Amino acid sequence: MARPHVIFPHRSKAGFSMLLDLLLALGLLLSTASQLRPTGLPVGPGELFLVTWVFLMLGREAARLGPPMTRPLAVLLIFWAVFAVAQSSGTMAGYVIGDVHDRDLFLHSVKAYVLLAIVSCLIVVGPDAGAHLHRMAWLVVSLGAGFLVLQIASGFGVIGISGVDPWYWERFRGWSSNANQLALLCVVLALLSLHLAELAPRAGGKVAALACGIVPVYVGRLSMSDSFALVLAFSVPVYLALKLRSWTRPGRSTVRSAFAWIVILAIPAGVIAAAPLVNAIAEEAVDTARFVARGNEADTERSASIRFGIWAAAIDRGLESAMLGLGPGPHLKNPFQIDMGPLSEEAQENPNNPKQSHLPNFEAHNTLLDLFTQSGLIGLLSVAGLGAVVLAGTWNARLDGLTILMIGLAVFSSFHFIVRHPIVWFAIAMCLVAGSTARQSSPRIES
Repeated sequence: MARPHVIFPHRSKAGFSMLLDLLLALGLLLSTASQLRPTGLPVGPGELFLVTWVFLMLGREAARLGPPMTRPLAVLLIFWAVFAVAQSSGTMAGYVIGDVHDRDLFLHSVKAYVLLAIVSCLIVVGPDAGAHLHRMAWLVVSLGAGFLVLQIASGFGVIGISGVDPWYWERFRGWSSNANQLALLCVVLALLSLHLAELAPRAGGKVAALACGIVPVYVGRLSMSDSFALVLAFSVPVYLALKLRSWTRPGRSTVRSAFAWIVILAIPAGVIAAAPLVNAIAEEAVDTARFVARGNEADTERSASIRFGIWAAAIDRGLESAMLGLGPGPHLKNPFQIDMGPLSEEAQENPNNPKQSHLPNFEAHNTLLDLFTQSGLIGLLSVAGLGAVVLAGTWNARLDGLTILMIGLAVFSSFHFIVRHPIVWFAIAMCLVAGSTARQSSPRIES
């Protein structure tokens, strides 16, 4: 009779861990599903799942008398401490110079940063964090593919969800209120799937990971996000270059290594042979750029003018604060073209753009510039430094899939403010832990 008393506690512990993993995965995936939020409330199912997970995790770690200090946890604690100081300095600088801001948006950003700091640190704690996050990645990409399939079904009328409109004009946004939110989720899911396929020991696992990756690629293209298309176009050649680096490293003499050297030696000849096609390719590139922009040359120039205008305004606002920032929240006024240029009543109600207001409520749509306006040079450098540390870890560990994930997020962040999205911090935590684990262990076997 003593045997069950030994077994059941382990089963209970495993079941609790599975519940925690499921809550985290649901929170990460549904945090972008802003159309599922009850009307008038700033939180939805994704945020509720994350908060529930946080309380359960804090209880578990308190019972353990606190998590052990690991390198990933130390890196994140240092980052968030510096980031908090930068945001606080920006808030004080804004107060001193008499900056006027939207109080509700200010508090919303503060709450978001606090939640993200707690979530990101709790993700990396626990024994065997590397193996655990690898399992979590499988759960996130598989559930994510399933949720995206449901959103596709909703978009094409197979199923209906009250209060959810999966389309904004011709752009697919699924359960998100903004197609670019959905595109960011697709970037993370697609590149995480690539990493899992790279490390899968068997063909079945590789096929499963790639199958999960096909869905976000398809949905990302449906979103018609220029940033998503740019990430894909940039990731493919960079990933191939990284694989060539892995296959041709000193000391390896394999068929793949020989093939890689053949490709490298063939590149100059290929460039010479392709020289007559340069003009034709350039003309095709112009046509493709116009197609991606979904408009004619005038539309493209107008979009570029708006973007460069708000970037310049963000730099000016950061300099006004003596490069200390102005505190959390948006600090730019709506561009004139957006305030005065809606095409219809529906366009005026588009949640993608802030409502007209006498208070600044527009963002630069560039992560580093938005951070510059909020937390000044200190905040900008803290995020850039964290990205450099994470990227160096995956690069040195030759985790090419995760390296591409970080590069892809960097490309996407050039056109959007992404640090308030939980899925981004899961990706950062995943890369940070994987790089640290590979650094401490023996060199992994190349796939």
